[in-house]
Amino acid sequence: MFTLAEVASLNDIQPTYRILKPWWDVFMDYLAVVMLMVAIFAGTMQLTKDQVVCLPVLQSTVNSKAQPGTSGKADFTTVETTTGQGEEASMRTVSFGSAPTVTPDVPLSRATSPQYQPTESGQELKKEQKDSSGRKTNLDFQQYVFINQMCYHLALPWYSKYFPYLVLIHTIILIVSSNFWFKYPKTCSKIEHFVSILGKCFESPWTTKALSETACEDSEENKQRLTGAQSLPKYVSTSSDEGSPSASTPMITKSGFKFSADKPMIEVPSVTILDKKDGEQAKALFEKVRKFRAHVEDSDLIYKLYVGQTVIKTVKFIFILCYTANFVNTISFEHICNPKVEHLIGYTQFECTHNMAYMLKKLLISYISLICVYGFICLYTLFWLFRIPLKEYSFEKVREESSFSDIPDVKNDFAFLLHMVDQYDQLYSKRFGVFLSEVSENKLREISLNHEWTFEKLRQHVSRNAQDKQELHLFMLSGVPDAVFDLTDLDVLKLELIPEAKIPAKISQMTNLQELHLCHCPAKVEQTAFSFLRDHLRCLHVKFTDVAEIPAWVYLLKNLRELYLIGNLNSENNKMIGLESLRELRHLKILHVKSNLTKIPPNITDVAPHLTKLVIHNDGTKLVVLNSLKKMTNVAELELQNCELERIPHAIFSLSNLQELDLKSNSIRTIEEIISFQHLKRLTCLKLWHNKIVSIPSSITHIKNLESLYLSNNKLESLPAAVFSLQKLRCLDVSYNSIALIPVEIGLLQNLQHFHITGNKVDILPKQLFKCVKLRTLSLGQNCITSIPDKVSQLLQLTHLELKGNCLDRLPATLGQCQLLRKSGLVVEDHLFDALPSEVKEVLNQDTSIPFANGI
Repeated sequence: MFTLAEVASLNDIQPTYRILKPWWDVFMDYLAVVMLMVAIFAGTMQLTKDQVVCLPVLQSTVNSKAQPGTSGKADFTTVETTTGQGEEASMRTVSFGSAPTVTPDVPLSRATSPQYQPTESGQELKKEQKDSSGRKTNLDFQQYVFINQMCYHLALPWYSKYFPYLVLIHTIILIVSSNFWFKYPKTCSKIEHFVSILGKCFESPWTTKALSETACEDSEENKQRLTGAQSLPKYVSTSSDEGSPSASTPMITKSGFKFSADKPMIEVPSVTILDKKDGEQAKALFEKVRKFRAHVEDSDLIYKLYVGQTVIKTVKFIFILCYTANFVNTISFEHICNPKVEHLIGYTQFECTHNMAYMLKKLLISYISLICVYGFICLYTLFWLFRIPLKEYSFEKVREESSFSDIPDVKNDFAFLLHMVDQYDQLYSKRFGVFLSEVSENKLREISLNHEWTFEKLRQHVSRNAQDKQELHLFMLSGVPDAVFDLTDLDVLKLELIPEAKIPAKISQMTNLQELHLCHCPAKVEQTAFSFLRDHLRCLHVKFTDVAEIPAWVYLLKNLRELYLIGNLNSENNKMIGLESLRELRHLKILHVKSNLTKIPPNITDVAPHLTKLVIHNDGTKLVVLNSLKKMTNVAELELQNCELERIPHAIFSLSNLQELDLKSNSIRTIEEIISFQHLKRLTCLKLWHNKIVSIPSSITHIKNLESLYLSNNKLESLPAAVFSLQKLRCLDVSYNSIALIPVEIGLLQNLQHFHITGNKVDILPKQLFKCVKLRTLSLGQNCITSIPDKVSQLLQLTHLELKGNCLDRLPATLGQCQLLRKSGLVVEDHLFDALPSEVKEVLNQDTSIPFANGI
């Protein structure tokens, strides 16, 4: 046996799923419970009280019934025998002798006498009826039990016997069909996730705040009430039950979010500023909603499963109704039974009564009525499913009633779940829509950001850079805190990886701001802020992945002096989209481009008339087309680094105002074109370092005004005498080559101040080197030098001497006569320094502020 509660538990679902149960599903669940009760009641009655009582039909009665035109009912002897299915009766062997049948209990002489007459028999029967209360059948109790059981199975219609079980099975199938989408693994997980997120969104303080602010923005009347109620007590609704309005709580209606007119409503600070925990929970909800939407919108399995189970219930209803209606008339109180056990009982026909017939018939009619109601609801459900496209959901009304006009429409299973929720309460979808809005998310981030990054905290992050300017670097924030713009003495502002950066009008109070860095930060500016930046900003660094990320307002900063662009500007991919506006940068002096260019973009020539410095750092991409350089006649400094150049570009020779040329990290092997530099009268600095140059042509002597020559990290094996004819040369760097000898002509460079020959194969230092008395820096490290001449004392202006990595066994004591040389500027092994005389070490250890000694 099982209880009603155990059966009803089959229809029990988690309470959290109730928001996905529209009224028709709830109604059908109650109908299923009633049908279960009918099945259990009928089954209980059948198991305990169901019985059939049978009496044999006597021969005379059978004959009278067999005569044409006669009808009627036989008289029966009342014998109460219970055909209890749980009751066992033992069969008794009845011996009838040689007679194959048993005749009714009448006098033997009458039964066998050939002179038996019907008239006499009738008279005797009347006499017997007067003498006895019924007819005798000569059947004992066990025979009645046997025949009752036989006729229960043979005479009763099968539907009368199995009606409770059929109702139970059908009801269980209907219950399973109604709730299968909650149990199927591929849909259950999505539904559980949706219900969980929906509940958290409904109860989130951010939802209440967002809708409250929308109401305040849309209702001017509420603003007036709030203004006029400053001295009144504050009433704030903190209940999550938005469906039970009262006189002192906000009310949400179809016309929008409104406050009650009975008592003024004033927001308290706890609503205006979320605490950190609520803010973090709200931000987590935005992320969960975003991921859930991406996951659920890809399929429509939940929708198809719900439609499928509804179709199954409808088909089941039609099937039950069709076959059940035919059995209503088969359930009757009286039944004729022909068990074919005449050899055991002596009778061929019995008339039986079924005591549960009337009850079963009423229960069956009740069941058919319930099924009809259930079926009509199924038909209505199908009509609702196909009446409107449930795989599309629009938040149009929410967008109209709120300030979040960017709430997107959803589709597939996500849309279907929201339609189902609307049948429960449309307020759920309205609150859920707040977490689909990017505007709402950005607003939350802004509030949380300002709450976390206060003025005091930002002040602690301000530092001084190498240029002794006050600098603030903000990295990977959700936005720019408002307190940043209160740092009025800030010189440099760096914003890195802040995708939602917005620069408000408050930036206009940062009067010292002249340098701005935007690293993967496509900042948006207000009109007032742009006007300020246009007039005051002098230096701008923009780092990006694609050129489209460069803010459009960058090209309109007419007073900008320096622009640094770092990112993908390959003209073959994006054709320099956006850089066409560089012509508006009329005061631009320095343009630094670090990218992967194959040619110098023609748009850069828009700023050529006033550009004085152009820097192009490639990532190893070969720079092929350089004709645009010819138009940059005012360029004084040109850097073409890592551009895979094999020769010095001829276009450079047209830059008559060029003063400094840097061709670092290319593939230049020969510099025979260097003779053409004689036309560049202003060229003073030539940097050909980190190339593959093997020799220096003698034509270098034609660059009369050259002051700095950088040839480090090449493949030079010697220094030609022509190099030392450059009388104005102040800096010569030939480090990390294969030079074995320093020519004696080096003594001709009387203006030489910096000489670097580190990382070569030099073993002897010529005495002429120490005639360069203006030397301040002498780098001789990592060579094969065995001794330092005492004439090093002639270098009175020497401040930096590198000797580490040679084959020295001692240092000359005359080092102490180098008045400006100190230990910090002497790069040498510790044991060599320790071997110096104590008075020399004392001189080298002196502070630079102490007057220099005259000598030792």
